[in-house]
Amino acid sequence: MTTTGGRRTQAERDAMTVEIGYALVSAAFVAAVLFGAVAGPALLFELPGAVETLLVRGALVLVPVVFLVRVVTVLYRYRQGAVQPSQPGRTNPDS
Repeated sequence: MTTTGGRRTQAERDAMTVEIGYALVSAAFVAAVLFGAVAGPALLFELPGAVETLLVRGALVLVPVVFLVRVVTVLYRYRQGAVQPSQPGRTNPDS
């Protein structure tokens, strides 16, 4: 928020839109890969009923958690990157 009145510029709004899109797409990709890795064997091979149920249910529990963690992590890192010192490299105003 660098403009007067606390309003964001169009470039800042566009950057945030791109970052949100990246967070959602990358989280969906990670969640799909995780689901395939955990539940894939149960769906591809003949496994005992208990093992198959455990793998599928485990994947269904892990996937939304990983999705949310990925989205929050990407957006948090983006937000942290927005705050930069006016003079990079200086850690103390008196230095």
